Amino acid sequence: MAEASISVGQDQFMCPVCLELLKDPVTIPCGHSYCMGCIKGCWDQDDQKGVYSCPQCRQTFTPEPYLAKNTMLAEVVQKLKKARPPCPAAPPAHCDTGDVECDFCIGKKEKAVKSCLTCLASYCQTHLQPHYESPAFQKHTLVKASTRLQDKICPHHNELIKLWCQTDQQFMCYLCMVDEHRDHKTVSVAAERTEREKQLGESQRKTQQRIQDREKEVQELRQAVESLRRSAQAAVEDSERIFTELIRSIERRRREVTELIRDQEKSELNDTEGVLKRLEREIADLRRRDTELEQLSHTEDHIHFLQSFPSLCAHPGSTDVPSITVSPHLSFEDVGKSVSQLKEQLEDFCKEELERLSTQVINISIVHDLASKPRKELSRHSSEFTLDPNTAHKHLRLSEGNRVVTWSDPPQSYPDRPERFNSYLAVLCRESVSARCYWEVEWSGKWRYGEGEVYGVYVAVSYKSLGRKGLGNECRFGYNDQSWTLVRFLSGYSFIHNNTKTKLPIVPSSYRIGVYVDHRAGTLSFYEVSDTMTLLHRVHTTFTQPLYPGYSIWSGSKVKLCHQPK
Repeated sequence: MAEASISVGQDQFMCPVCLELLKDPVTIPCGHSYCMGCIKGCWDQDDQKGVYSCPQCRQTFTPEPYLAKNTMLAEVVQKLKKARPPCPAAPPAHCDTGDVECDFCIGKKEKAVKSCLTCLASYCQTHLQPHYESPAFQKHTLVKASTRLQDKICPHHNELIKLWCQTDQQFMCYLCMVDEHRDHKTVSVAAERTEREKQLGESQRKTQQRIQDREKEVQELRQAVESLRRSAQAAVEDSERIFTELIRSIERRRREVTELIRDQEKSELNDTEGVLKRLEREIADLRRRDTELEQLSHTEDHIHFLQSFPSLCAHPGSTDVPSITVSPHLSFEDVGKSVSQLKEQLEDFCKEELERLSTQVINISIVHDLASKPRKELSRHSSEFTLDPNTAHKHLRLSEGNRVVTWSDPPQSYPDRPERFNSYLAVLCRESVSARCYWEVEWSGKWRYGEGEVYGVYVAVSYKSLGRKGLGNECRFGYNDQSWTLVRFLSGYSFIHNNTKTKLPIVPSSYRIGVYVDHRAGTLSFYEVSDTMTLLHRVHTTFTQPLYPGYSIWSGSKVKLCHQPK
């Protein structure tokens, strides 16, 4: 009967840590019993905290309780071992990198399968069994194994977090509610989640709508790309066909002109050959007559002389060949000149039409307005510029391959030139802009105080016809219809064109400025460049001449043209 009784109560003598019959059983102050080695292993992990707890009920002890072997339990366990061999352990699930470890495994940790929100511990399959079998654990909440259990403990009171403070927007425990959050509006975390789930639903709805909108845009873009490819291929094929026909037409006209010249040459030569033959016959007759006259003049026979004289001295009369007047202009040079003029006219016409055609081609864009695209897209149109020393004011020094301009005192020994600025501290670039182009410049140095503003730098584009001599507005960036400029002040930016200033509502955060020009489209855009790009101002106009980048600085400052990889 004793053995039967022990067999029935065997689970009461199993260690909650290793789930085997107790080995060297000890009973801690809360009344729970463990193997001596198991509880020591658990408490060794608590040495740094100085607070020791029961793995089952979580009661804490300070200092570490003395552990003494429970001899009565040891005898009972010994009888159990003799009465029935221990059950084989379940095969362990080894813990891999990234897995949650079991908090109760001693030595090598096994993979945890569940975490208990009441115990605030994670368990492998073996150590989880008491939570399923023992009534003491039936009210515990099990969740998927998690490494973030400490996030659920109040750091101030070491209690489970169950409340949410809506006033301070933070988690708290019950002790927090009666302490520092006493007069705050608080709800349970479940109630707050319910409220947040409503917001989550709305956010999710907006996100899904955004996804649908973007997917629609993607579909439209893909259709546009395919349409563009088909259209481009058709245009190329049509262009090839038309240009082939044009080449054939020109070849046909070339043959016609050649035939025209050759026909005229042949006709004139044939007519001239007939005249030449008749002239040559007439010359031969005249030579024969001259010979007979010569002979007659030497005859001594008076009767023969008188008889022959009338026929030989008679005028030969009219001939078949009229009087010949050879044209002084026997050259096809005028024809060559006409063909050359035709070539020039065709080239001019083709150039004009090609420019018009190029504008039509460039205006075909899947995504409109390149100026709104990211820096990477703009950089595809980046160009390298150099400063023109022939335009630089004498107080501006150029360096680093004419890519840096610095204020200079004493002045530079530049020669006087018509294109040099002689009053305003300005310089233009050597290269012009006549298509799409993007570049960046960086300003550094001292500010200039005057006219109620603190000036930094003028970043401009200008026609070559901008004035250079004197202090008039015709020589000043932005104060005429020949130039457009962005001015960087200490406190902001302004855009100036045709003597009209527009203050821009942007607080500066960088000293680098990007400029994008689409000459044919008539677009000019200025950007502030840092980790991101901020559009400062954009102009839509019609450019009638090539544009030249230009800069104006003051004492103690400089501008650098930045390298911008494509």
